[in-house]
Amino acid sequence: MDSRGKFYAEALNDAGIATPEIDMWAARGWLGGITGRPQGVPETLPDADGALKFLSEQPGIDPERIGIMGFSWGGVVTMLTATAPYTSLYTGDTLKFAAHVAHYPVCWVYNKVPGYAFNAFTGSPVLIQAGKLDAYDEPDTCPNLVKSLPESDQAFISVRMYRNATHAWDRLQPAITVTDPYSHLGMGGQVDFVPNPGKAFQSRSNAARFFQEAFGMAP
Repeated sequence: MDSRGKFYAEALNDAGIATPEIDMWAARGWLGGITGRPQGVPETLPDADGALKFLSEQPGIDPERIGIMGFSWGGVVTMLTATAPYTSLYTGDTLKFAAHVAHYPVCWVYNKVPGYAFNAFTGSPVLIQAGKLDAYDEPDTCPNLVKSLPESDQAFISVRMYRNATHAWDRLQPAITVTDPYSHLGMGGQVDFVPNPGKAFQSRSNAARFFQEAFGMAP
C-alpha cells in the first residue's frame, strides 16, 4: 500500500470501513511510471470490478455498501466504474459500486477521448477531489465537466477543488516532477507532485465523510 492508500485507509478503518487495495501493476509485470503501465485505463477496469465481485462474496461485507476510491490513474478507474456500460460489461446488471471518490482524475479526457465516456451513470454518488494547480487540467476543468452533464446527473456528482494543491497533493513524500504525455490537457509536459499536508488531511476527512453518508453510517 503506497503512502496515499495507507493515509486514507487509516481514516476509513477508524470509521468502520474495510479497505482492500488493488495492485494493478505487479500482476501484469509492470513497474509503474510512463513506460511501466498499460496503454489505457479501460484495460484495468476488470481489476476494480473483479474486486467488487470478490468483496460482495465475503462474510461481513455488505454487497450494497462497497465503494471505490482511486488516485490519478485510479481516479480515472473510479469515474469510469460509475458508468452503467462499463459496470454491466464486467459485473452484469445486479452489482455496482455504492459510492465513488476520485482524486485528481485527469478530467479533460472524459467525453473527448474514445473509451473515456463519462455518462449513462449507475446513479451511485461520485465525489471528485482535485487541485487548482494540477498540471493535467485547468482549475475549472473538473467543475466544467460536471456542469456539462444534465442536471439530473449533476445531482449525485460533486467536485471539491483545493487551492494551492498540485497533482498528488496527498502524496506525503518529498516533492517530485514527472513527465507525462497526458498532462497539460493532453499536450504533455512536466507535472509537479508537491505534498500539501493541510489539504491532504482535509481531503481525507471529506472522503471518509462522503463514504459514511453514502453507506448510511453515522459520522
